[in-house]
Amino acid sequence: MGQPRRGLPYASPEEALIMASIVEKETGVADERPVVASVFVNRLERGMRLETDPTVIYGVTRGESVLDRGLRRSELRTRTRYNTYMIEGLPPTPIANPGRAAIEAALHPGESDYIFFVADGSGGHAFARTLEEHNANVARWREIEAQRGQPVDSPVQGAQ
Repeated sequence: MGQPRRGLPYASPEEALIMASIVEKETGVADERPVVASVFVNRLERGMRLETDPTVIYGVTRGESVLDRGLRRSELRTRTRYNTYMIEGLPPTPIANPGRAAIEAALHPGESDYIFFVADGSGGHAFARTLEEHNANVARWREIEAQRGQPVDSPVQGAQ
């Protein structure tokens, strides 16, 4: 794996592992892992909240089950130690057991200016540098949801 990239916003190896666990839960697309990690690093470096659904889901399920429904808006607004829509920085513990590739991505995130991402309908994500780009990506995702018969008001987070 090599030495971690210098200047990462992790205070400890444990925090790097927490980041890797988030990357693990965010994408199963191998090529996206470093990009997803770059989004979260960029957000941390800018003092932005991570706003990632997998951390909220972990707070709801306590890691003991799978959430077989979409997140409720009330859950996004409920403060837990894991709700990265409500808390600053990383959650207190990993939310999953990250694989080697997710750990590698957390230690060697890609270089990007991206601060947002959302599902793109292909199993991957659309990345954005600005809120305007992100909102356009979200609109495309909502169209895909509507075509699939999924609820149009399902939450889409800032980071995704």
